[in-house]
Formats: sequence, C-alpha cells, structure tokens
Amino acid sequence: MDDIIRQALDILRGMWHRRWIGVAAAWATAIIGAVVLAKIPDRFEASARVYVDTSSILAPLLAGLTVQPDIDQQVGMLARTLLTRPNIEKLVRGADLDAGIASPAAKDQLVDKIMKQLRLSAAGRDNVYNVSFADTDKEHASRIVQALVSMFVESGLGNKRRDTESTRRFINDQIRAYEKRLEEAENRLKEFRLRNMAITSSAAGGQDYVTRTAAAAEELSRAQVELRVAEQSRDALKRELAGEEPILLPDLTPSLSSAALSPELDARIDTQKRLLDELLRRYTDEHPDVSATRRMIASLEAQKQQAAEARRQALAAAPPSTRASAATNPVFQQIRISLTESEANVAALRARVGELQARLDALRASVNRVPQVEAELSQLNRDYEVVRQSYEQMVARRESATLTGEVDESANLAEFRIIEPPRVSDKPVFPNRMAMVPLVLLMALAAGGAAAFLASQLFPTIHTTRSLREVAQRPVLGSLSLRPNDAMIKQQRRSMIGFSSSVAGLVGAYGAWLVWLALASRT
Repeated sequence: MDDIIRQALDILRGMWHRRWIGVAAAWATAIIGAVVLAKIPDRFEASARVYVDTSSILAPLLAGLTVQPDIDQQVGMLARTLLTRPNIEKLVRGADLDAGIASPAAKDQLVDKIMKQLRLSAAGRDNVYNVSFADTDKEHASRIVQALVSMFVESGLGNKRRDTESTRRFINDQIRAYEKRLEEAENRLKEFRLRNMAITSSAAGGQDYVTRTAAAAEELSRAQVELRVAEQSRDALKRELAGEEPILLPDLTPSLSSAALSPELDARIDTQKRLLDELLRRYTDEHPDVSATRRMIASLEAQKQQAAEARRQALAAAPPSTRASAATNPVFQQIRISLTESEANVAALRARVGELQARLDALRASVNRVPQVEAELSQLNRDYEVVRQSYEQMVARRESATLTGEVDESANLAEFRIIEPPRVSDKPVFPNRMAMVPLVLLMALAAGGAAAFLASQLFPTIHTTRSLREVAQRPVLGSLSLRPNDAMIKQQRRSMIGFSSSVAGLVGAYGAWLVWLALASRT
C-alpha cells in the first residue's frame, strides 16, 4: 500500500512539474472543441402522429363468410416495410427533394441520408404511429414528414387488391386442375361400371356379395314355392275339366278364331313379352336371357298359328249342322278360362324361377370375381369422393375470396387519421449545446491531465533520494536541500497564480458560454 501511495505521489509530482504542458493541451482541446461545437449546424425535428382505426362493424357481421385478415398485423407490417429504398426514392421524387441534383451519386447520398434520419415508430398498442425527421432546414424537414405521412395514409392496405387478384387466379387454376381430375375420375368410374355392369348394377344398392347371394337364394325359394302351388292348382283344374263335356263353339268370324281358340298360348305369349320388356330394361339385346326369351316368343307364336290352322281344318270337316249351331256349357267355359289363367301363371312363374336360378348361378359362378370388383369399385368411389370434396372446397374458397375482395374494395377495414399534422420544433434537437459544453470542458481538462502525465513519463524527473537509488541502482550517501530565496519564492508564486488563472479562465470561459446559451434558449 505504501509503495502504491509513493508511486502515485511521484506521478503527481511529475505531472505538476509538467503542468504547463497540460495547461496548453487543455486550452488547445477546449478551443478546438468550442470551434467544432459552434460549427455544428442546428438540426430541427419535424414530427407528426397518425392513428389507424382498425375497428369495423363489418368484421363481426362477415365472420364465417369472408376471410378475416389480421388488420393490426397488416398495418404493423406496412409500417415496418414503408421505409424501404424504393419508397424513399418515390418520396424524394414526389416531394421534389431532388431539385437541383443532377448526379446519381448525389441522389443516392440524399436517399441514404433520409433513410438514416427518417423514423416511423409505433407509440404503444393503440395503433398510433410517430413520424419524425431532423434536418438543418425546417421547411425541408416538414416536407419530408408530410410526404411520408401522405404515403403512409394513401398506401393504406392498397396491396390487398393485388393479393386478392393473385389469390383468385391461384384458386381458379386449382379449380380447373380439380375439374380435370374430377372428369378423369368420373370417366374411370363409368368405364369400370360398363365393364362390370352385371356386378356393379347389383352392388349399386349398397349390398355386398354374400347379402346379394342370400337374397337371390331366398327369392328363388319363394318363387319355387309359388310355382309348385300354381302347378297344383292347374292340375286340380285339369282334373275338374275332365268331368265336363266340351261343346265346340262355331267359328263365327275367321278373324277372331285364333284369339278365341288359344287363350293359353296368348297368356303365355303376353307373359314372355312382359318378361322381355323387363330384361331389356336391364340388359342389352345381346344378353343370353333376352335372346332365349325372344326364341320362346317366336315358338309360342308358331304354336298359336298351328293350333288355329288345325281348328280351321277340324271345323271344315265337321257336319254343317254341327257348325250351324252349338250349345254352350257355362261350367266348362268357366273351368277352361280358369285353367288358361292357371297355365299363364305357371308359365310366368317358371320363367321367373328360371331367371332367378340363372341369376343365382351367375352370382355363384362369380364368387372370385365379385370381391375384387367390389374392392376396385370402392377404391374408385373413394378417389372420386376425395377429388369431389376437394373441388367443392376450392369452389367455396373462391366464393369466399370473391366476397372478401368485394368487401376490401367497397369497405375500408382500416381508417387512417392524422391526429397531429407535421410540425417543426422551434428549438434544435441537435446538438444539445447545454449538455455538450460541460462535456467538452471535461474533455479539455482530461486532455490536459493526460498531456501532463504523458510528458512526465517521457521526460521523468527525480524528486526523492529513494527514487534516485532505484534508478541509479547505487547507494545514496546523503542529500542536500535547496533553501529558496525571495526571488525564487516570488517566481513560484507567480507560477502558481498563472496556473490557477489559466485553469480558472478556461472554466470561466465555458461557464460564461453556458450562461449565454441558457439566456439564448429563453428568448
């Protein structure tokens, strides 16, 4: 600790010995600082405040119908991206700030200067934005702030229309793509159903192979029971008809003979024709059942013609008295009509049983094919439903985007209000000379002290015998003291007075400058 104090005292003695160098350095620094501070031009700040009102009654009314953008976020993004170089160049051209500047380099410097000094900042969470710019020319600063405020207000959310159009074009492109995919899926589904019509037509009701097979077997069993009942009824009528004497009716008109004498064949022909109509609604002309039914109808027509011809021949060979008059047996005729109807019913039931048996055989024969077809059909339906749902969603989104664009064009969801127009302060915001004058004075005093310290280190002096012993590395036998006379004392006094006066004059000069600045700021 004693060594540290001793070294500090040696340094202070050396600095005191070189004090005039420090005084000169302090005055030089003070003068240079004062000149520089005086030469700094005053910069005046122009400022304005803009409020963005994002509360709109349309937002809750259009919830769920349109895309609800985050207006606050969009305004914040607009404020953050407003101070870009293209916008500042547009601002310079719009406000005629580049008048008289011909070189591109000078214009670039002007743009760089404005970008560094122009400020657009948010004040709190209430969407209030401060616009400020400082410049040596009050009018110039006011024009820049006014131009930026106008750009901020006029730009607003103007890019939303371009965003809406681009979104709409993208959605339309997607809709066209989905339409093409939907058409391809429909064609694949149609071609698959045409290739597997016999299986897919049965599966259209939502039943699987096992259910359809069980239903076909059950329906065939019921038809077989009905056929046996009809055959038993027909046999009973035949046995009853065998106990009655038939009386031949006269051939009254040749045109009615074939229809009146073959009612059984007519009923069977009608039944086969109804069956043919039903088959044609379900199958094509080349289907085996359709061809077989047509052959059956042709065979029955031939039998009908043969029966009619045989009847004509029998009547022609009968005696005239028999042909002239014949009594009728009502019981015989009634039984015969019932038998005819029973024969027609049996024929219809046989045809139905044959058809159901063929259908059941076809289902049992396609036991390996049906599950594969059903799986492929399910996959095609699933793919088609996915594409269709995506297409419908894209159409709904297009409608929402269209409505959103119309709302953006017809209603302002954000309103810009200038709550404080551009205003330039009367007092300069830079430099703050009241704060910088004491700072320059402190810098001058520090420079003087540093200069004295540096001089004492460059040109050291020895003040004590201990310092001499340490420097010379020799023993010191003794020391002689100098007793100052009156002339030396006067010289030391004058030196002290001069040093004190120099320091006091420096501090006093800066103090007077501060007083003058304070008085000037009040006027």
